[in-house]
Amino acid sequence: MRPKVFYTSMKATPEMNLLKKLEILLEKVGISEIINPGELVAIKLHFGEPGNLAFIRPQYVKVVVDKVKSLGGKPFLTDTNTLYHGKRSNAVDHIESALFNGFSYTTVGAPIVIADGLRGNEEVEVEVNLKHIKKAKIGSAIVYADALIALTHFKGHVSTGFGGTLKNVGMGCASRAGKLEQHSTSKPYVDEKRCVACGVCEKNCPVGAIKVEKHAMIDYDVCIGCGECVAVCIYGGMNPRWDESSDILSEKIAEYAYAVMKTKKDKCLFVSFVVDVSPDCDCASWNDLPIVPNLGILASKDPVALDQACVDLVNKAPVLIDPKAQGDPFKFVHPNVDWRKQLEHGEEIGLGSREYELVKIGI
Repeated sequence: MRPKVFYTSMKATPEMNLLKKLEILLEKVGISEIINPGELVAIKLHFGEPGNLAFIRPQYVKVVVDKVKSLGGKPFLTDTNTLYHGKRSNAVDHIESALFNGFSYTTVGAPIVIADGLRGNEEVEVEVNLKHIKKAKIGSAIVYADALIALTHFKGHVSTGFGGTLKNVGMGCASRAGKLEQHSTSKPYVDEKRCVACGVCEKNCPVGAIKVEKHAMIDYDVCIGCGECVAVCIYGGMNPRWDESSDILSEKIAEYAYAVMKTKKDKCLFVSFVVDVSPDCDCASWNDLPIVPNLGILASKDPVALDQACVDLVNKAPVLIDPKAQGDPFKFVHPNVDWRKQLEHGEEIGLGSREYELVKIGI
């Protein structure tokens, strides 16, 4: 039987505003089936890099928080620290960025817990033994939560074509070492021009692979690629290599999403907001004009079906950019990336189905 993807448009009336429509969508998709009283519920979202305004509005998130509380659950908002050096690369900056973008307890009604800790190294290894990933490194707070609700802003992405639920869960729940494993076929490198020889990386390397003289030096025969040096360097002297192919990156993302769901059997729910569909990820400190109109909110317990349904809606929508983008705007804005890879691989490994039943809710 094909999985159901529930969909509501952005059309609203005085009697049925968008917040009410989201609440109905949550009920229809079965939120009450995944939450028991007293359970800790991770609400995974992207808080948005400051300067980017395309992230999910806090008012939507509050609807989800209130619904979880009504079922007796204990919700917390969560994400993991970034691999790159930005304003979300440690828990302090990350929470400040979230607050800047409106995700305060007063606004949303739930605390923020950065899933992989202060510097991105609090992780649990989840054994999956798949094509690329044998043990996925997942942020510990997400693993230890009883249930997971992933709220995704659906948009384009330079490395995977689009960023949907699979990326939000697969990449977004990974610790820094997990992100490094997905993005890279090799290990971090030293930018000698930016290294100040402070010695923090040497002190924090868990295997003693770094020695500092005039600058840091990595013994690659010893280095395990954990990303700890990238996490602790505040000068940009330690950097990941962004050298994984887009196809393999997409497949690794699907395998990491598989690992996250393995820790939450029958306890996951996914919601995607196909609004402000920017060409690139919310990790940028800016967002461009949307490539299609605001299309709606979709929800499912199948992440592959949900992403496929979102792509299908985008591909059928009138484009707001070059007319030649009609029919596949993600391919138009990222011509060297095959966005299908993550969906195809997700289906191959049993993560979900690309065939689905679209159920329209409300007006």
